[in-house]
Amino acid sequence: MIVETETPLGLHLADSGWSFGLRSMSATSVTLVVHRSAEHDEFRVPLRRERGSDRWSGRVDGLRIGDRYHLLVGGRRGPTSDFDPARPLLDPYARGLLPDGAGGWSSVVVADDFDWGAVPKPAIPMDRTVLYEANVRTLTLANPAVPEHLRGSYAGIAHESTIAHLKHLGVTTIELLPVQAFATEQWLQQAGRENAWGYNTVGFFAPHAAYASGPAQASGADAVLREFKGMVRLLHEAGIEVILDVVYNHTAEEGRSGPTMGFRGIDGPKAYRWSADDTYFDTTGCGNSVNTATPWIADLVLDSLRYWAREMRVDGFRFDLMATLARDDEHRFSPDHPLLAAIRTDPALQDVKLIAEPWDVGPDGWKTGAFGERFSEWNDGFRDTVRQFWLTDIADERRVGAPSVGIGALAGALTGSRHLFDVSRGPLAAVNFVTAHDGFTLADLVAYDTKHNEANGEDNRDGTDHNRSFNHGIEGPTEDRGVRAARQRSYRNLLGTLLLSAGIPMIVAGDENGRTQHGNNNAYVLSDDVTPVSWEHTEFGAFGSDTVATLTRLRQRHPALRPSRFGVDGQVTKSASRMTWYGTDGHPMTSEGWDQPLHRALQYFVESTPEYEPYDRVLVVVHGSGRTRDIVLPPRDDVSAYRLAWTSEKHRDHDRRRPPGQIFTAYGPGIHVFEID
Repeated sequence: MIVETETPLGLHLADSGWSFGLRSMSATSVTLVVHRSAEHDEFRVPLRRERGSDRWSGRVDGLRIGDRYHLLVGGRRGPTSDFDPARPLLDPYARGLLPDGAGGWSSVVVADDFDWGAVPKPAIPMDRTVLYEANVRTLTLANPAVPEHLRGSYAGIAHESTIAHLKHLGVTTIELLPVQAFATEQWLQQAGRENAWGYNTVGFFAPHAAYASGPAQASGADAVLREFKGMVRLLHEAGIEVILDVVYNHTAEEGRSGPTMGFRGIDGPKAYRWSADDTYFDTTGCGNSVNTATPWIADLVLDSLRYWAREMRVDGFRFDLMATLARDDEHRFSPDHPLLAAIRTDPALQDVKLIAEPWDVGPDGWKTGAFGERFSEWNDGFRDTVRQFWLTDIADERRVGAPSVGIGALAGALTGSRHLFDVSRGPLAAVNFVTAHDGFTLADLVAYDTKHNEANGEDNRDGTDHNRSFNHGIEGPTEDRGVRAARQRSYRNLLGTLLLSAGIPMIVAGDENGRTQHGNNNAYVLSDDVTPVSWEHTEFGAFGSDTVATLTRLRQRHPALRPSRFGVDGQVTKSASRMTWYGTDGHPMTSEGWDQPLHRALQYFVESTPEYEPYDRVLVVVHGSGRTRDIVLPPRDDVSAYRLAWTSEKHRDHDRRRPPGQIFTAYGPGIHVFEID
């Protein structure tokens, strides 16, 4: 069982003065070295190993905020050991980390105090959550409304113009790509490139200093920490949650030839996973895998989560490659892993959202649906189904006259991917997305058939070739009005399906206004002139933002579209949605209607089962073909009229009342939402 450590690890200030704690099962000596920031001198504090434990501790007198420090750790060398008592190492619990100017890093003493005022966490219910995945730097780097010295920073996200944009979109929760201190991989540094996404963690407690504004960086690690906290406070004041994408599955020490910065020199035999031949057992593709079967490593992950939830007041975590964190001491995935159990039940984490990327690249690594209670999971099946239905199937219809599949798979995605997630977990176990930070942007998804990653310097070998995209007849930018109109329709179909489906929707920053990476689907090394969110009007600009805003408000208005439970046949399940399926003739759906590729149209009458909100019902019409089709609106006795609330078609009369049984003509692939009188 994982329990919180009795004495604090890392540097901590109490009434009796500063203390320092470290855990290492394999070390034979540990010394703390402090560099005084003003006097330019240093002093050393030998740490004592507590009897019968892996804990090393000591008192440290005379510390001041801004002092830098490192560790010297000795031990017996061996096939899996890399001890060197003369090599400076980072404190795994350092709450301040800064580059040292020589290609390395320094741990820095910071203060814990901050005036949070009386601002509470927003505590957005899961069914009302709309996620917005964003990179701190690229979100505001090109925003002219943000002062230049704040662009691309924590303060830039907290700027009133950024917050106003998020509020306009209806975003409830911003999910930040990694902000724990990270480094660029050695091979990229040697190529003169930079890791722009941050999935290469140096320290699990310190915010990434380069994401702070220039003035904060110049003032030191304490100012960086305060700017991050200030961002969280201002977002909370606006009612917006902050979720962090956290990378605990590997570290920036890379493979055996990578830099030794911390874990490898502190307790390499226990900190990482090893194969029988004394090579790293790598389930991440990044050179190493952190070994959460080691108690002190599992405790460190849990302590880090507590710190960000308590002291930094973030609202949740998205766990990168989380299958790695749930592997046992024989490297097998276990849904009952002690670390997962501890995260689920820890008192400090009961008010945070938990989202798993439910796979890794190791053996038996795809685990979507396996993370159990309290976790929501990235739903890659939703992504693939929705892309295929609206893009590759439409492309097939153009090329060969008919798509390969009917509408049944899309219906499953619309209603919460019940085939993937246990009934007891409900549709909110799914985080639905069409795009993410890796892969095509939404605008590129409808403009490119193939990836164009030449700018990455790997001869276009990197990035997936299975994009399920459709260029609508011309690869890349075009002035052809017909192609542009078709792309815009597909763009709205994808957004509409995402925001009208059961589950938790995730939008990627910039997709609302047509951000392009010019066909690059692996843009983690691209320069700042390619990746930033565009704040100017583009082909998809204003109407894209307005489309998202309209759909999020429609979603919030209708609890029938956001059930928190799956219904069970023969039972009344509160907060579930009851579904009735109709064909294009207005009659109940037939088996032929589900399976026939030529049909590809349905009507989805969905009713809420009230628990916390009033009774609600909506009709959603989906037409997945380029052919014009007449659709008879369901002739129900309990409906006096259907009113079109939103459609992916560009020109339609909204709010017009249509009686049951009237014909509604769908002029091409589209999705239409009717409110009901």
